[in-house]
Amino acid sequence: MAKLENMAVDLVIFDCDGTLVDSETVATDVMVDYLDELGMQLSAEVALARFKGGRMADCVAELEQMFGRSLPADFTKVLRDRIAPVLQQRLQPIEGALELVQSLKVPFCMASNGPLHQIKVSLSVTGLWPYFEGRIFSAYEVGSWKPAPDLFLHAARTMGAEPARCAVVEDSLPGVQAGVAAGMQVFALQAEQVEAELPKQAKVISRLAELHEHINIAG
Repeated sequence: MAKLENMAVDLVIFDCDGTLVDSETVATDVMVDYLDELGMQLSAEVALARFKGGRMADCVAELEQMFGRSLPADFTKVLRDRIAPVLQQRLQPIEGALELVQSLKVPFCMASNGPLHQIKVSLSVTGLWPYFEGRIFSAYEVGSWKPAPDLFLHAARTMGAEPARCAVVEDSLPGVQAGVAAGMQVFALQAEQVEAELPKQAKVISRLAELHEHINIAG
């Protein structure tokens, strides 16, 4: 991807889990513990690598295929119910997240594969909720999940921005693929572990603060 120094954008679209809040590792630990109770042993490292940024229904289907048995019908509900209090106790913002959103002078919003109530918990616990209230787009409301581009396109359309003038900040392969498919400028945060799989249009960054080095997001 070409360098984008000083290129102005009209909208920054952030993912939530793993991009602004460190919820991926927390949720994965809870899921691994729950699976262990069900007699399904899976390491947190493998689970995070395989399911990061994915749709919950797809994760459940893959788990059932991996272990050759069905999960309980209420698996997703029980898992989410278990995750919520742990997030309240352990969740932290990604390094530089608060500083970044506080410094932005251009419009920004959030587009996440997660359900709205979970997004609100994550943002409230980490102090990010006031910056995104009223500008959150959930795949559950749109009915389309990343890596499909629909969620990002819906967010851009609602916010009044052209896709080519949007910058997407993502940490997962499905999210990066969705941003590229939407025709947006995509930045993959801490995605070195899957860099070989990333679309060539994406730019890998190791810290959120690096956004300022690539695009003009300060107005």
